[in-house]
Amino acid sequence: MSGITGWVDWTRDLSRERSTVLAMTASMALRGPDDEGVWTGPRAALGHRHLAVFDPEGGRQPVALEHDGRTVAVAAHSGSILNHEELRSTLARRGHKFRTGGDTETLLHAYLEWGADCVARLEGTFAGVVWDARRAELFLVRDRLGVEPLLYFPTATGLVFGSEAKAILAHPLVPAEVDAEGLQEIFTYSGTPHVAPFRGMHRLRAGHHLTVSAEGTRLTRYWGVDAAEHTDDLDTTVDTVRGLLEESVERNLRTDAPVGSLLSGGLDSSGVVGLADRELRRSGRRVRTFTVDFARHAENFQATDTRQSPDAPYAADVVRHLDTDHTSVVIDPDELSDEVARWQVLRAKDYPTPLGDMNTSLYLLARAVSERDTKVVLTGEAADSLFHGVAWNRDPVESRMDTFPWVARGVVRDDAKGLGCGLFDSSLLGDLAPLEYAAGRYRESVAEAPHLPGMSDEEKHMRELCWVHLTNFMENQNGHTERLFKAVGLEVRMPYCDHRLVQYAYNLPWKLQNFDGREKSLLRAAVRHVLPQSVIERRKTPYPVTLDPGYEQSLRAEMTALLDDPQAPVLPLLDVAEVRRTLKDPEGLNRWARRANVELPLQLNTWLRRYGVRLVL
Repeated sequence: MSGITGWVDWTRDLSRERSTVLAMTASMALRGPDDEGVWTGPRAALGHRHLAVFDPEGGRQPVALEHDGRTVAVAAHSGSILNHEELRSTLARRGHKFRTGGDTETLLHAYLEWGADCVARLEGTFAGVVWDARRAELFLVRDRLGVEPLLYFPTATGLVFGSEAKAILAHPLVPAEVDAEGLQEIFTYSGTPHVAPFRGMHRLRAGHHLTVSAEGTRLTRYWGVDAAEHTDDLDTTVDTVRGLLEESVERNLRTDAPVGSLLSGGLDSSGVVGLADRELRRSGRRVRTFTVDFARHAENFQATDTRQSPDAPYAADVVRHLDTDHTSVVIDPDELSDEVARWQVLRAKDYPTPLGDMNTSLYLLARAVSERDTKVVLTGEAADSLFHGVAWNRDPVESRMDTFPWVARGVVRDDAKGLGCGLFDSSLLGDLAPLEYAAGRYRESVAEAPHLPGMSDEEKHMRELCWVHLTNFMENQNGHTERLFKAVGLEVRMPYCDHRLVQYAYNLPWKLQNFDGREKSLLRAAVRHVLPQSVIERRKTPYPVTLDPGYEQSLRAEMTALLDDPQAPVLPLLDVAEVRRTLKDPEGLNRWARRANVELPLQLNTWLRRYGVRLVL
C-alpha cells in the first residue's frame, strides 16, 4: 500500500504548483515511508508516497509514459494489484514495453490498452489514478470491496483527491468544515459509502470509477454483487468456499516484502492463518503470527454474552497446532491512555470514531508488528459480513429494528441515542436526530440490495443484512483497520474480500449458512481441516477491549479536566450536568458502550482543537 493525492484544474497552470502537491503528499508520509514522488503538468498534478511491496527498487511513482517528448499518460496507485504479472504478460504480447517490475506501470499500460474497462481485469485491493494527457481526463478507481480508501473534493474549476482526508485538507482551497451530516455519520457509524464527514468531500464508492474532465464528472459502477440462484448442495458449497478462500490466501501472499498474519484465536483470522500455513509450507516457510493481549487481562476478564472467553488461550492453541512463528503483543492499559498514541490514532483516521480503546490497541498492535520486520499483514476482516458472524444479525429484535443492527444493539442494550453520543446536549441531539438519520441511511442501503423474485421474507432479510455489512459496515471497518496499520507503514490484505468469494457468499441460502444452527456454519466446515478443535467449536467473540479499572479511572480524570477547561471546544456541545452525573456514578462506565460516551467527546475535543475543524450546524 501507499498513498496517492493530486489536483486537476482547468484554469490554473499546475506545473507551477509543485509545492502545493508536495505538501499534500507529505501529509501522508506514514502511509509510504519508503519514497515520495510528484509529477506536475499544466492541468494536473499527482503525488505519491511509496510503501515498497512489489519491485522495491523500481516501483517509484508516479509512472509517466512519454512519446516524442510529450506526456501520454501518468499513473499512481495505492494498494496491490495482485495479478499484475499475468496482466503484464498479456500486455507484453500486445506490444507494450515495461521499464519496471511494479504494478503501477501495469495499471498505466492496462488503461492505455483497454481504457476504463481495464478495471474489470484488476485483482486485489487498490485505489488508482491515471491522468490521460491525450484527452485531458483524470481517471480515479477504487477496488471492488473498498479496502483501499479514495476521497475527492470538487472545486469551482477542478477537483482535489487523496487516499486520506488529510491530503485533501492540506490543499489551500479546501476548508476543514463539518456540517450536520458529518456529525450524524460520526454519531451513528453509518458508513454511508459516498459520504465523508468533511463538508464538500466525498468518498469514491467501492467498485466505482470516476472520470473528470472540463465537461464535468462521470461516476460509473464497474462491479457489485448480483443476485443469483444457488444450486450447489451442502458438500459442494463447503468445498467451493474452501477453494475460493484458499485461492485468495495464495494470491494475498504474493509480495516482495516480509508478510505476517494477525491471529485472534477466532475462526476468521485462524482460518486465514491455517490456509497461509499450508501455502507457505510448500516452500519451506513458517507463517508469522501476531496476537494482541492486555496486561492483567486474564484476571480482569468477565464473561458476557458478547465476549464469553479471552482470545489468548485459543490463539495459543493455533500456534501450537501449526507451529507458527508467533509474537504476542501485550499492551499495558496505561498505553491506551497515552496522549501521543491517541493522537496518532486520530491523525490516522482524520476524524473521531466511537470505537474507543479498540482504536488505540489496534494501533499499538500495528506499531509492534511494524517493528518486527513486517510490511504486509493478512487479517480476517469481512468474514463476519459474509457469513453472518456478528451476534446482532441473529438477534430477533436487533436485526429487525429497521436500522443498522449495530445501532439497534446500542438502543436495545443501553437505551443509546446513537454511538458514543450519550453525553451530548439534548438540543444538539434533537437537531441531529442520529437514530432517525441512521434509519434513513439503512433504508437507502437495503433498497439497493439485489434479490431474486419469490424469496421468502427471512431469506430476503438475511440478504439485506449481508448487504449493509458489505457496504456500510465494511466502509467503516476497512477504514478502521487500513488507516491504523497504514499509519505505521504496513499494508493490510483481507483474503475474505476476494470478489469471487463475496459474490458466492452473498447468494448462499440462509438454510446453508445456518446448517448446524451456529454462526458461520459454512466457514467452520470449510477450514476445519487446518485448525484445532477448540477454535472450531469456539463461539464468535469480537475484538477485545480492556477491562482494567485503571483505564476507566484515566477516562474519568481526563473528562474531569475537560470540564474544568473553559476553552475546551467540545464543552458547548455537552450536557455538562449529565457528564457530572456519569462521572460520579461508580457504575457509569462499567460497559464498553457507556465508556464510548466519554471516549468520543474526548476525541472530538482533540479533533476540534488540533485539526482546526469548524462546525457548520
